[in-house]
Amino acid sequence: MNILLLAPILAPLTAAVLAALMGWRRLSASVTVLAALSVLISGAAIGLRVGDGAQFGVGRLLRADALSVTMLVVIGTVGTLATWASVGYINAELAHGHTDRKGANLYGMLVPVFLAAMALAVLANNIGVMWVAIEATTVATAFLVGHRRTRASLEATWKYVVICSVGIALAFLGTVLLYFASLHAGASSSNALDFDVLLTHAAQLDPAVTRLAAGLLLLGYGAKAGLVPFHTWLADAHSQSPAPVSALMSGVLLSVAFSALLRVKAVVDLALGTGFLRIGLLIVGLLTMLVAASLLVVQTDFKRMLAYSSMENMGLVAVAAAAGTKLAIAALLLHVLAHGIGKALVFLAAGQLQAAHDSTAIDDVTALLARSRLVGTAFAVGLVVLLGLPPFAMFASELSISRALAGAHLEWALAVALLLMVIAFAALVLNGARMLLGPPDESSPPIAVPRSVAGALITGVILSVVLGLTAGPLTHLFHTAATLLGAAE
Repeated sequence: MNILLLAPILAPLTAAVLAALMGWRRLSASVTVLAALSVLISGAAIGLRVGDGAQFGVGRLLRADALSVTMLVVIGTVGTLATWASVGYINAELAHGHTDRKGANLYGMLVPVFLAAMALAVLANNIGVMWVAIEATTVATAFLVGHRRTRASLEATWKYVVICSVGIALAFLGTVLLYFASLHAGASSSNALDFDVLLTHAAQLDPAVTRLAAGLLLLGYGAKAGLVPFHTWLADAHSQSPAPVSALMSGVLLSVAFSALLRVKAVVDLALGTGFLRIGLLIVGLLTMLVAASLLVVQTDFKRMLAYSSMENMGLVAVAAAAGTKLAIAALLLHVLAHGIGKALVFLAAGQLQAAHDSTAIDDVTALLARSRLVGTAFAVGLVVLLGLPPFAMFASELSISRALAGAHLEWALAVALLLMVIAFAALVLNGARMLLGPPDESSPPIAVPRSVAGALITGVILSVVLGLTAGPLTHLFHTAATLLGAAE
């Protein structure tokens, strides 16, 4: 079991070392894909042991439970698709002069570091270690956002670093305050930030200090999750990043940051009751959905459109977490997985559109379905997933979230969320139809699809369909995670 817990961290780090020694080569790129796949396989293997609610640890720093397994599945699935597509994407970037060998080498080293940091964040049993891991994702992705070294990408990088550093500083202050409260509740200095210790001493935590810590942690980790008010980095960073990195950031990083909030919420709810963070999550979640829906209506850039769609979905996840019931938590975990796969599809397809048109303007892309069956179908399927239409899994997750909000007597929040979802739905349909439909123009450039990108797109479509038809054993895993997080019936 120790090997299974360490594998999701050590395998990507091994790939990063190989990439640092060899540079961007077919072998190092293939090892990175295998490392991402090992995260998924390790998550599945651990899941066989934690499905009944068990927990396993390596010392006091690492621990796996149902929530860890869920997030490892998300990281591994989206990571495999993104790293697989990276092989063809970076080779094409080199061939067309959009990056140089030094940039490709840095990309090959930082992507597995990014994966390892996210795996460490979801496996950490200590809130301090979790903070360090999430901060490490900022360092790794900052260089990936500025991969092309254009003025726009460098501006997006600085914006990302500054805003997320403010957020992570707030999370650090919240962590320090929680440590202080834990010490005064009777915990020892060596393990005061361990989650199991915090849960044990939650009833003795000082309420005033815990409130302040919870507010800071909500704002801090909310910044990394793309939630208001520190959301402004998201669209710039996601639009300027290489397409596989955008898929990882949108489909995984936001969810990993939110999983940190779920861990914190379990402690705070025991210490203060469910009302305190419920109010905060509702305010932040609904405001995030409002901002995202408003910006989607006026959007003219398809990568920024996809980024604002991520904001809207993370806002919905925050609203679901506010409900706090087992149904709500299980539904939001399904939503996170389905959203990750769907967002990987659309961002990987968007990368090929950007390469073909040398533009991300919606008006520059027409008749996509007629011009490229593969890219057009993948983009269409990804959009339908994000729109929450049947038979895809986000239809079931959004329906369950609606039931959970009604069951928690949050009908007013449900009404507001549904209105904002309808606005976002209409904007995505309008812009998606403009890009997908219509007769092909003879002047339109051909859309090249490297084999690795094609493989990732086809696999993503298959996974989206399968997950929509049945979640299989994942359903039990999601409900087990909800129980461990202390969700109410």
